[in-house]
Amino acid sequence: MKTLIRNIGLMASGDLRQPLLDADSLVVVDGRIAGIGRGLDEDADTVIDARGTMVMPGLIDSHVHPVFGDFTPRQRTVDFIDSGMHGGVTTAISAGEVHLPGRPKDVVGLKALAIVAAKVWAAFRPGGVKVHAGAPILELGLVEADFKEMAAAGVKLVGEIGLGSVRTGQDAAPMVRWAKQHGMTVTIHTGGPSIAGSSPINAEVVLEADPDVVGHINGGTTSMTPPEIERLVATEMALEIVQCGNPKTALHTLRVATDARATHRIILGNDAPSGTGVIPLGVLRTLSLLCGLGGMPPAEAIACATGNTARVYKLDVGMIAAGRAADLVICDAPTGSIGRDALAALSAGDLPGISMVLIDGRITIGRSRNTPPAMRAADVLKGHGPVGSGH
Repeated sequence: MKTLIRNIGLMASGDLRQPLLDADSLVVVDGRIAGIGRGLDEDADTVIDARGTMVMPGLIDSHVHPVFGDFTPRQRTVDFIDSGMHGGVTTAISAGEVHLPGRPKDVVGLKALAIVAAKVWAAFRPGGVKVHAGAPILELGLVEADFKEMAAAGVKLVGEIGLGSVRTGQDAAPMVRWAKQHGMTVTIHTGGPSIAGSSPINAEVVLEADPDVVGHINGGTTSMTPPEIERLVATEMALEIVQCGNPKTALHTLRVATDARATHRIILGNDAPSGTGVIPLGVLRTLSLLCGLGGMPPAEAIACATGNTARVYKLDVGMIAAGRAADLVICDAPTGSIGRDALAALSAGDLPGISMVLIDGRITIGRSRNTPPAMRAADVLKGHGPVGSGH
């Protein structure tokens, strides 16, 4: 199956090294990007007119807390992942299935939960969203053989260290090494406790543990101090800024990372569902925060929410490049914005209006039911039209 998207006004690549592409056409073959250029006019099964608007990679939410099925017992809400897709999220990464009622904390139980969650979410895509889950919350008593067993069964993540009984750098460090040796990507909680039984984690613990990702560096919800953030920006770890955190330290992290030329390590997430709630537009809102108040160039901010995260988690999404999975968002400035296009709207602090989302080259939605309406909306000229539409 071939899809052609033409009349593209802006193309955000998701690659911080070249955040905007000089192209107005995009060809997708069997779910993967096959051609990028100008004036492409190939015979295709589906032809989409972007009507001069922006195409960007589908956003990656680096911090979600799924359970099983598209619902959250923490907020008693259903379809929160599908709602996130209406905010441009096409991939979500679990930081731990911590809100599962009765979550097992013994070694056998936590391994079983991680393996089952990894397998279930590999086979279940709410609305089409790709959810990477099965992120064990580390507990005392785990040994290297346990990580080897989980990895062999398909577990690729380790959830937020600090939400279980592993709370010190000394206890975490050997487990982090074992996880990395077996190909897992490791996240650590930072800041104050977020749920009953969790612990505050400061920069000293993070440095001793040496994870891959500094989880919600701006707090989830209570942040570390600015000097602690500065110590972690000086490492090589990924720096995760989340919506359900402290906006002041989010902007501080951006400033320090920009000065250190470390924006290639910034990734973006929601940290939801949480006590803050379910925020379908959370990643877009964080983009508008970094651009509108932090002054970050919007195409670079988009790369933080796409290609940067894909690199950290070794995913084939997040960038508009030949061979990558065709997870795409078509959007424009919202009606009434002072911005004339999606990038200008982000710089003004507005949220872009989404008119179409594609996952693996398939149109999953038309006009978003959650974003403000786009000033200009993409249209299907040939083939199958949008599966759904919003307001």
